[in-house]
Amino acid sequence: MTSSPPDKLAFTLPSGRRRVTPARFGPESRRDRLLPQLIRNCVLDDEGQQCLQVRLGSAEAANPAARALLDTEAGTALHLHRVLDDTEYAALFPRIIGYEPDAAEPFLLYAAPRGVPAARTHVMAATDQQRLTRDLMLALCLLDDQGLVPRGVSPATVLWDGARVQLWGLEAMTRTGRPRSPWGRPPFCSPEQRRGEGLADPRDAVWSAAQVLYRLVTGRPGPADRAPADLGEHRALDRTLRQAFAARAADRPTPAQLLELLAPGAARRVRLTLPADEERPHRDAFEEALRLKRQATAARTGDGTGAPAAPGGGEVLCPYCLEAIQLDLGKLFVTDSRMQYKPLDLAGIGNPVRRTDIMRGAVQKCTADPDFPEHFIPVPYLTYGRPLTVAMVGQSSTGKSHLLTQMIAAVTDGGLEPFGLKWQSVNPEQHARFVRERVQPLRSGRVLDHTAALGLDDFARFVESLLITDARGQVRPVAFFDLGGEDLVRTDAALRFLLGVDALIFVVDPALALPLPQLDHVRERLDVEVNRDGDLAFGTVLDRLPKNGPYLDVPAAMVLGKADLLRFQPPVDRWLARPPAASIDPAPIREESRDVYGLLRRHAGQAWLRPFDAIRRCTLHIASATGGQEAHGRYPAGAGPRRVLEPLLALLAMHGLIDVPGGAEALAVGEAPVLETVPWEEAQRAGGSGGSSGGEEHQ
Repeated sequence: MTSSPPDKLAFTLPSGRRRVTPARFGPESRRDRLLPQLIRNCVLDDEGQQCLQVRLGSAEAANPAARALLDTEAGTALHLHRVLDDTEYAALFPRIIGYEPDAAEPFLLYAAPRGVPAARTHVMAATDQQRLTRDLMLALCLLDDQGLVPRGVSPATVLWDGARVQLWGLEAMTRTGRPRSPWGRPPFCSPEQRRGEGLADPRDAVWSAAQVLYRLVTGRPGPADRAPADLGEHRALDRTLRQAFAARAADRPTPAQLLELLAPGAARRVRLTLPADEERPHRDAFEEALRLKRQATAARTGDGTGAPAAPGGGEVLCPYCLEAIQLDLGKLFVTDSRMQYKPLDLAGIGNPVRRTDIMRGAVQKCTADPDFPEHFIPVPYLTYGRPLTVAMVGQSSTGKSHLLTQMIAAVTDGGLEPFGLKWQSVNPEQHARFVRERVQPLRSGRVLDHTAALGLDDFARFVESLLITDARGQVRPVAFFDLGGEDLVRTDAALRFLLGVDALIFVVDPALALPLPQLDHVRERLDVEVNRDGDLAFGTVLDRLPKNGPYLDVPAAMVLGKADLLRFQPPVDRWLARPPAASIDPAPIREESRDVYGLLRRHAGQAWLRPFDAIRRCTLHIASATGGQEAHGRYPAGAGPRRVLEPLLALLAMHGLIDVPGGAEALAVGEAPVLETVPWEEAQRAGGSGGSSGGEEHQ
């Protein structure tokens, strides 16, 4: 260990608490020449604790793929710590001491490794082989129970101390069912994994483990795509692992099957030792809430969106004054070089192509309400039928503007195309300004300024609008409102626009909602506290909306924003790393909604779920607009959005712009089971006097 003065090291403990300590470091090396992580021994001087630091240098940390690997490793280590910490199985994996993922040079700290890599052993004694095989299958069985597939099992990551295995290589972990991508070196990566074909399967790791054991028994690697020709000469291996060398995962045994063969009853003991499911009550509460929504009579107006019905005769609702308006060629304006409005005279423009192009950039002065402040509407907003208005809701500093900016950027990047939708700007000049002032700075890593508050005589204006064309060729303008938090808690005319809004996106700030210890240092830095009473803006907006029946029927999405702050916390870890979907499937959307509902209900309280409880069709989502925390007005690794488009996709589906299996209604509230749709008295009559037989008939 170096004798230079100790450095100050600040990091988060697995408990979520922060620790700052002097630290001394040894020489650095690369863990694997193909991987970006660096490793070095470390002593934490406040306790003299010896550990191993895994880190990224500043150059590697600028690479999003390298940071993703370190995040995968940290998330896996923390997950295993939560599940196994107080069990006999914890020793099978590295023990994490702390982590700091958002620093300029992010790192993890582990307790000192136990044992030496199997790669340093030429041939292992038979008694050691037996114990190592049992431990390795036990580790794979534990990972399988958690839905994890270790892609990095090799002689370099299997450590042995003469008594027990310790399995490293956590950066190579993936989830069962995720698309395979090439990883590892032959023969230790399975044939399917090497080719990146199909979906990750726990039996991929069975192949890898079998190859490690063959190498320890014979002192040489096996073939990369089939069972070794001399396997029959090694009776113990042949008896237990012959099928593990099958070329297809489907033909290999599972980790639990192999563990049962090696140690009867061990797989069952594993399941009994793991902690009980603490989310069950919250899942049940979610399903009960959906059942009540399905049974409620939807109080709909107009087209069922909850907003006032669209005027007829080519008229649309002005999104500002909420009066009916239609295209009037005598009230058109365009902007001059000084960005001032000047009247547009179309009389001298005979070329239809040029005329259409000019009108696309024009605006019309709305005079429907002479007492309302002067306002202008883009002409395309008036020519494509009823517009759809979307409002972002949340207190200041919740990340609404960053989320909306990345959402629209994802649309303009073609994110809607897999769903059969195309986009075009309503007003090219307005869109170019939005891209120049918001999208480009955020993508370059700059933190956006807070949304400016409205003046006393001002009114809510949409910040961006797009023309969305669905798969049937129908075009609909979509306009986005993004008000400052202080405006959303006002109850005067500034919120009048809400009476005509078609969809809502409620943004939950985890630092304000969730009293989790890993968020304490964020709250300290931002000088905020947990609010157990929910977001004040949520309540103000919900109280302002017209209600007719037990639920509001304007479609809504709740978003747990800034989810990168909780990217190692279940269930956020599961959803934030999930690749974007290419189609709308109601099942995973409801599953994500259920998980977010459970997280908020368990840790934040019912007040933070008020939008879900008040609105009949409301989905819940996890998203991060930036992928990391800011430092000195910038995002050190750039702003990397995750899952920002999903809330908008759900709203578009609920409005019928995207076709959904089971229908748009089922997307948010689910499909009622047969028994749920049959009144109890009717079920009894259908089944005669035997109530139970009637129930079975309707199942």
